[in-house]
Amino acid sequence: MKGFFLFLVLVVSQASAQTITHLTLQQAYELAIKNYPVIKQRALVMQTESLTIQNLQKGYLPQFAFTGQATYQSEVTGINISFPGINIQPPSNDQYKIVADLNQTIYDGGLIRQEEKTAVLNNEVEQQKIETELYQLKDRINQVYLGILFIDEQIKQADLIRADIQVGVKQVDAQVKNGVAFKSNLNVLKAQLLQTDQRVIELKASRKGYIEILGLFLNQPLDETTELTQPEIAVTPGADIARPEIKLYTDQSKLIQQQNKLITARNIPKASLFAQGGYGRPGLNLLKNEFDWFYIAGIRFNWSLGGLYTEKREKQVNEVNRKIVDIQKETFLLNTNTQLRQEQSEIDKYAQLTETDQAIIDLRVEVKKAAVAQLQNGVITANDYLREVNAEDQARQSLITHHLQLLQARINYQTTLGKQ
Repeated sequence: MKGFFLFLVLVVSQASAQTITHLTLQQAYELAIKNYPVIKQRALVMQTESLTIQNLQKGYLPQFAFTGQATYQSEVTGINISFPGINIQPPSNDQYKIVADLNQTIYDGGLIRQEEKTAVLNNEVEQQKIETELYQLKDRINQVYLGILFIDEQIKQADLIRADIQVGVKQVDAQVKNGVAFKSNLNVLKAQLLQTDQRVIELKASRKGYIEILGLFLNQPLDETTELTQPEIAVTPGADIARPEIKLYTDQSKLIQQQNKLITARNIPKASLFAQGGYGRPGLNLLKNEFDWFYIAGIRFNWSLGGLYTEKREKQVNEVNRKIVDIQKETFLLNTNTQLRQEQSEIDKYAQLTETDQAIIDLRVEVKKAAVAQLQNGVITANDYLREVNAEDQARQSLITHHLQLLQARINYQTTLGKQ
């Protein structure tokens, strides 16, 4: 039975650690964000907000305080009046007092409520900072993901070259056997075939490194067999910028405005009920020089005027900070729109280049086909044939490069816009 349970545990653990075989760019985003360490700050920020609000709400509860003192006075108040049969004893120079104070706020000028709103807005600002940092992670994922796609296209192209060279090897090998071609021509083709194999080895090694980096970002097992889907990106020129930074600037402005309300609330008069009870010598009756119990109850009014001296300047400081945030937002929008213009220009350029690349490839394919026939008839040498194969390869390499650059430009545009 124990062996059976152990088997189940191994099966479940292997299933949970199963390598991802197919991956899309959107899935890569989601997994990277989910496993990025900064995501843990979200819960901590929310916990901080909850604890802060709970502490603020304690301000509505009765507040208790205990004080005690023992003093010695160099002089005490005495009554130097003599009455027959009456002896008024002055208080002792050493006096003692223990007091319990109970205070219940009945009006705080909305201070606690404004502090709660400030805590909520501060949480929104911190959460949006996290969102901004997480969004910037997409740029790093884009680079790695597109790097792998570029290598995959390079490997496919190397396979096509290999097939073309093998065609040449087959033709020249038959000619060598028939004595109509030199073996050196065959060796040239075989050497080129080995160089192509070396190129594939290098590309696969580079792909392995990129895959491992991507796996670290995603916290998922990836290997050489993982296939990445080439995304279809539809560019939407003229769309509104929806980056998380925009909301961050808005939240920061709201927080500054709320801080002004908090300053006002702090300088509003406060009222509370209070009760004091204690034990000491003397009590409330100063003419009774002995330990006694006492209490006082009533309503207390408090208005600290010190804040009125600085209220205006504190709000001026907040207004300056709000203007700074507005300038930062304006600068961000200007830089983002400039970047979008540049990226749109890149999209147009690579779109035109890919069209030209395809036309060049079509011409090179026709030239290569003629070279195959010429090689078969012994009109050209192996070097001549390889020159045409390499020329087609260069044309296809240009198409691969421009196609991936076009895809990257489209992804960058949507990412910069905030739509990716």
